[in-house]
Amino acid sequence: MSRARRRWRRARVRVYRLTNDSPESHADLLKRPTFAHLATTRPDGAPQTNVMWFDWDGERIRMTHTKTRQKFRNLQRDPRVALSIADPDDPYRYIEVRGVLETIEDDDAQASFYQSLQRRYGKSYPIPDAAVRVILTIRPEAFVPH
Repeated sequence: MSRARRRWRRARVRVYRLTNDSPESHADLLKRPTFAHLATTRPDGAPQTNVMWFDWDGERIRMTHTKTRQKFRNLQRDPRVALSIADPDDPYRYIEVRGVLETIEDDDAQASFYQSLQRRYGKSYPIPDAAVRVILTIRPEAFVPH
């Protein structure tokens, strides 16, 4: 076995297991309007990832989506998720969040939660799918800073 491979095998990653115990070194990635890569599992077991806007309230991650897409069906079938949130200024600095979809709620007729995300990210888009928008609430189970 090569020396580099032995070093890699000995490397340890600290996993923070408490929901509200996100590592301070990476807390800014949860607070800033960064992009989360959401991983779900397709019916055949293959992973599916999508870039998502999100909001962090210090305990839960909330996102919005529609009821008409594969990702929504993936989450209904298997609520386990993983998110990767990278620092836009240093993409090698990121945090992995492992969690479970806790609730799915309908957004209101104006898609108010989606509008709040638009303000957070400084964007404004028409919302033709407001009637089928939902709010996904994710309960983190582990944070893995990199």
